[in-house]
Amino acid sequence: MGKGIIFIMKFNQNKKIIFLDPHTDIVVGDEKLDIILSPSLYWVKKIKLPVKYVRDAKKLLVSLFEDILPDGDYSYSVYKEDEAFYIFAYEDKVILDLLITKGITPNHISSIHFAQSELDKMDGAMKINERQSIYVKDSIVTLVPCCWIEEKGTLNLKNIKLSNHTISLQQFGHIVDGTSLKKIAAVIVIFIVLILSELFIVKSDIKKVQTQIKELTIEHKLKPTMLQNKAILKKYKSIHETQTKFREEMSKALKQKNIKTITYKNKILKVDS
Repeated sequence: MGKGIIFIMKFNQNKKIIFLDPHTDIVVGDEKLDIILSPSLYWVKKIKLPVKYVRDAKKLLVSLFEDILPDGDYSYSVYKEDEAFYIFAYEDKVILDLLITKGITPNHISSIHFAQSELDKMDGAMKINERQSIYVKDSIVTLVPCCWIEEKGTLNLKNIKLSNHTISLQQFGHIVDGTSLKKIAAVIVIFIVLILSELFIVKSDIKKVQTQIKELTIEHKLKPTMLQNKAILKKYKSIHETQTKFREEMSKALKQKNIKTITYKNKILKVDS
């Protein structure tokens, strides 16, 4: 398939307008690029809706396209002119992949527009490559084979004044579709709620334990710090071990003397054998 080269307009020698189409060659330098997307890269409808504002129309976009789009992960856009809405569906990944093949990186991009919003006032058909032409029919910018229509020349962006109708590509939006993202977000929210609930329970238990420790400290007249109480415990453990050992040795000695019992009462020591 033959390819055509679209003329490019420079702004201040560091900015260009380009027409992005899979079959059109583009020369990329260090300039910033204002990109006009070919109709082959999006779906468009001109439609009247029972709403007044663009923000309300956005809520309807998915349902307005659901019967015509092939399988894919789509983003949507809309703008209004007069009483009509122009609604768009496009695949971020398809456009991003094409940009890469053309040597265009995100750093090159200044803005991205649809051909519909930038070329809808074009008079007659214009050639974009050896096989395709672009022209306006019923207010819709479309592509047709060159043999179908007589062109007035090659598309020239020299006199184009760009509109403010732009889109932003979701560089990672195609990896997970919108519905999956909502499900993942819901799971994350539930997970966060569970963690916060667990933290609340743990803090409550810690507070109860601290209260119990304080009550035991007062009841048993313990020292205010754990270090002091451990020192006292160590001291009494040592005393207990010494006394236990003493009693064991005393018991052995008494058995050797055939002494059965020793009692001490009323300051009188009594030994029975």
